[in-house]
Amino acid sequence: LFKEAKMKMIIDGYAAPVTSGNFIELVQKGFYDNMDVQRSDGFVVQTGDPKGDAVGYVAPPSKSVGAGKNGERLIPLETFLKGDKAPFYETTIEDEGRGGEATVLPFSSYGVMGWAREEYEPNSGSSQFFWLLFDSDLTPAGKNVLDGRYPVFGYVIEGADFLSDAKEGDVIVSAKVTEGLENLALPK
Repeated sequence: LFKEAKMKMIIDGYAAPVTSGNFIELVQKGFYDNMDVQRSDGFVVQTGDPKGDAVGYVAPPSKSVGAGKNGERLIPLETFLKGDKAPFYETTIEDEGRGGEATVLPFSSYGVMGWAREEYEPNSGSSQFFWLLFDSDLTPAGKNVLDGRYPVFGYVIEGADFLSDAKEGDVIVSAKVTEGLENLALPK
């Protein structure tokens, strides 16, 4: 076990611009600083659920984002399939009749970052995300239950080994954007 872990991640604003932008904005606001890991079950390590009644980041809704039952800022499900010119929003690949098609960023490696949401409500993501603890038997690329149902928006490039030792209650002391912030475009 480690007393402290440092990880470096790449966030992909091309394949998941809304999801990535939401994550980067929350990092910049310090939302994830001193936040507990809420789930660590051998399949994923998940965080982003603040203390209190809200299950995500609370903010006023706008034309581009919805409002959850406790004031959570909600963002739409975002899916970018290979061969498409842009992501599509608010539906799963099954709902689009495209089940089995490959996503631009698949759940196919250890430490890939996915955006959490309620299973049957595609537009319920707010601030919770997870790192996948990849298992090729459970998540074969193009044939797993995550691709096209949850957006992939990044992946760990340094320190992913720490994820296997993460436990519920571990604390994210801080999260920082180290480069590329000039590419963030916030909704108007």
